[in-house]
Amino acid sequence: MPQALPVSAVVSFVREVLENNEILTDLWIVGEVSNYTRSQAGHRYFSLKDPGSVLRSVLFASKLPGLQLHDGERVFAHGYVSIYTQRGELQFVCDFIRPEGVGLLNARLEELKARLGAEGLFDPARKRALPRFPGRIGVVTSPTGAALQDIRNVLARRWPLAEVVLAPALVQGDQAAGQVVGALRSLAAEPGLDLAIVARGGGSIEDLWAFNEERVVRAIFGFPVPVISGVGHETDETLADLVADLRAPTPSAAAMRATPDVHELYRALLVLDRQMASATRAARSEAASNVEAELVRMRHAAPNAPVLARDVTALLHQMDNAMDRTCGADRNRIEVTSASMAALNPVATLRRGFAIVEKTEKKRVVNSVKKVKPGDRLTVSVADGSFWTEVS
Repeated sequence: MPQALPVSAVVSFVREVLENNEILTDLWIVGEVSNYTRSQAGHRYFSLKDPGSVLRSVLFASKLPGLQLHDGERVFAHGYVSIYTQRGELQFVCDFIRPEGVGLLNARLEELKARLGAEGLFDPARKRALPRFPGRIGVVTSPTGAALQDIRNVLARRWPLAEVVLAPALVQGDQAAGQVVGALRSLAAEPGLDLAIVARGGGSIEDLWAFNEERVVRAIFGFPVPVISGVGHETDETLADLVADLRAPTPSAAAMRATPDVHELYRALLVLDRQMASATRAARSEAASNVEAELVRMRHAAPNAPVLARDVTALLHQMDNAMDRTCGADRNRIEVTSASMAALNPVATLRRGFAIVEKTEKKRVVNSVKKVKPGDRLTVSVADGSFWTEVS
């Protein structure tokens, strides 16, 4: 048997179905404002109606806080369809409203610009500097349009060293946004790419609309190298211009801003060469002057050779005298010492007739008759040798 559901369960289920519907969660509605009221909290409640129906609507205080609506005003409103569960009423929850007079495309553009801007996609602080000397430049544009030829002509004239990597795409019509995103993805996989140019000629807001699509803006935002936008003419502005690292008013201007001018660079190198040559000559001249000055200083600081020779001679004479005195004193001491040693020499004593008597077995000097007995053998040393004797 079927089960009876609580009212809240049914309402919640219907709300979930509505809020998960792809169309009803990103919806633009045009209608006339009626029954407009504003709560103390700042929420705005009103109805959007046409001759056939009325849809209860709400614009919460956090969305467009300064916006005022008026009964009878026709507007474009963006938001999603839901159910106010406490009353079970269908309602349209708005997040962006503009008068119908601005046109739907302009209203959509303003809503997307405000939403992506709040996410930081257009923040100037995140924009990257362009490489000074790009070697590989990717170009997203129509392969048959004038924009590509303009870019090629400018690059050939200004910076012929660059290689152009074309990623062809439609730049107008319903399929343009998808093809531009696909072209950017293919370029992102190119090795050694230095920057990319997204370009097309001018046109109406409808012609340029592909470059206002959210998926194109996010593809440029996430591109791995700097992107230059050259979409339209100088007065045209798209969201691609705002998210790009650099905005150029035309495709030709984009190519100019992407590259240096080889002729200006050559002239700058000539000037630099002359400046370096001049600086080298000046440095060499200054170094020569410094060397000459140092030589003069060294000549002045060098000693006077004759005076130095005289001083050295005097010093040598003083040293000779000192050595003579020292050697004389040492000679006298040596002579005195030698005489003393000669007087104490035992051999000299033996020459005077003395002898040294030792016991032969023990080699002990006999200096008393008490140290010998009959039968002891004695060794007697005299000046020219020794002999032995026996005590009897």
